[in-house]
Amino acid sequence: MTTTFATKQTVQHDWYHVDASEQILGRLAVKVARVLQGKNKAIYSPNVDCGDYVVVTGAENIRLSGTKELSKVYHHHTGYIGGMKYTPFLRLRATHPDQLFRNAVRRMIPKNQMGREMLAKLKVYAGSEHPHTAQNPQPLP
Repeated sequence: MTTTFATKQTVQHDWYHVDASEQILGRLAVKVARVLQGKNKAIYSPNVDCGDYVVVTGAENIRLSGTKELSKVYHHHTGYIGGMKYTPFLRLRATHPDQLFRNAVRRMIPKNQMGREMLAKLKVYAGSEHPHTAQNPQPLP
């Protein structure tokens, strides 16, 4: 018996489509992050990017469970003294719904060069239209 390892030349990247309308942000982000990493495949190797492309539409209608839609606050620091910036969930969803979903997935994948390559295979759109129909994305199982 020999073990076959995935290499960059043997991995085939598929395209999947996900409609995020009326879905819970965290639960959907976990599923998308696993597909981007390739953990849904039998040939998964942690040192090879064997993930698939994922197209997410309807990010403007994504929701959170419980009362988090009113209470959740995102924060980042500008690097200057006293530079902490706070953004409520509702304002971020109104202005940049694609970044909202992208950041949720980004925090679930590795924080290295391969993680950045995985994140480049994530395509997020606020509306229901996307320009990737030529790749014939299949619905995510």
